[in-house]
Amino acid sequence: MTILPLDPAANRTPGALRAFLVQCQAAAARAGRAQLVSISISVDALDPLAVLESIFEPAERHFYVERPAERTALAGAEAVLDFTAAGPDRFAACQRFIDETLAHTLAVGNLATPLAGPHFFAAFTFADFAEPGEPFEAASIFVPRWQVALHEGRTVAVANLMIDRSSAVDAMAERLWRAQAKFGSFAFAAPEFPQLPPARPVAVAEISLPGGYPASVRRALEEIGEGGLRKIVLARAKDLTAAAAFHPLRVLNGLRQRFADCYAFSVANGRGQSFIGASPERLLQVSDGRMATEALAGSARRGATASEDAAFAAALLGEEKELREHGQVLDSIVRGLTALGLEPVCPDRPGIRRFANVQHLHTPVRAVLPAGTRLLDVLARLHPTPAVGGVPRKRALARIRELEAVPRGLYAGAIGWIDAAGRGEFFVGLRSALIDGPRARLHAGAGIVAGSSPERELQETEMKFRVMEEALRA
Repeated sequence: MTILPLDPAANRTPGALRAFLVQCQAAAARAGRAQLVSISISVDALDPLAVLESIFEPAERHFYVERPAERTALAGAEAVLDFTAAGPDRFAACQRFIDETLAHTLAVGNLATPLAGPHFFAAFTFADFAEPGEPFEAASIFVPRWQVALHEGRTVAVANLMIDRSSAVDAMAERLWRAQAKFGSFAFAAPEFPQLPPARPVAVAEISLPGGYPASVRRALEEIGEGGLRKIVLARAKDLTAAAAFHPLRVLNGLRQRFADCYAFSVANGRGQSFIGASPERLLQVSDGRMATEALAGSARRGATASEDAAFAAALLGEEKELREHGQVLDSIVRGLTALGLEPVCPDRPGIRRFANVQHLHTPVRAVLPAGTRLLDVLARLHPTPAVGGVPRKRALARIRELEAVPRGLYAGAIGWIDAAGRGEFFVGLRSALIDGPRARLHAGAGIVAGSSPERELQETEMKFRVMEEALRA
């Protein structure tokens, strides 16, 4: 990426903007190919979700993620560039797309500002291949035309455009000028959410194989007893159907308010479907040559009182079955990172991570990245972790599809972003729903190991379903 020595804020006039684009067009002509032009400006404090609501179009791609507890939110809308891939090589293919794009990118603005510059928003399904009819490709990645980010009270707006020798520079300059003026004093248009009654009525239909979820768990336990598996995560699926279409951003606003410690997210495919949720699980974060991930496995419900809550946590920390499940996840993460030449560091014993409706065993894992090892290299090694897959990995992944009624799609997939410097963050697509008009498809899973009970795992998945069911009914 070429960073040009131009301060957009100090040269904020229509004439200066047009002259800059003319220079970029000349650079594209010299290179013999189109250039991605990225302009970052600091603006007054904005709510990125409110901005996304104001410009939301079902026929456009969008990406949104927020962690309210960390005062960070990131939104991108409309694809100026996109790419899709499938198969075991999909992470490497996306990295090649990023490298090729950045080799022909011209950027201006203070790129030292957190979340400035061009970002690549990506979503990887749980499986390497998407089945026919699935709404999301196995790997999809795009650069947004408009991007707004909030970090600890500071807001940066980014405009991205493709320019070549035939681009209509005057029209581009006019559109950008209007957008910059709008972000400078943003007037939030009221989103056209449908008027819905309280506790909207929805029809709920479970999608299952013969015998239902308990039968799938029993078949998995038989294989575990025979030694073919040590752990497998099995999910249930439900379809919720309402009288009116769900608006993904309306539901998302409720999720971010209720689950401040989670990743509130929405990913739209540009064809009318959105995948939304409030994920508790970080998959990978990379910044300044260091990476962080976590093992999050082993569950207990929250208590009605502080004493009951603490009692459930203490029982979880001492329960052999839950500790064994957690240990399998942690061991897999450590082995994968070690195979890449990393030296992972983590505590000797798990702690407790509490969320609004559930508490989990939690172990943070950190490491320094060797030279030449990048975020997507690590992500390809980690995804899917045994927290959503199983052990042995290859055998578990094959059996998951046979023991579940429908493909997972982005459920338990890897969703996140990468910036031009290789920094980024990905989370697991959990506590989620695929929104398609008036229908929402939900998944919820539980880890099956020796000692698991079909009835108990059914209760655990029902507890996890409750998050999205309540959000969709609100």
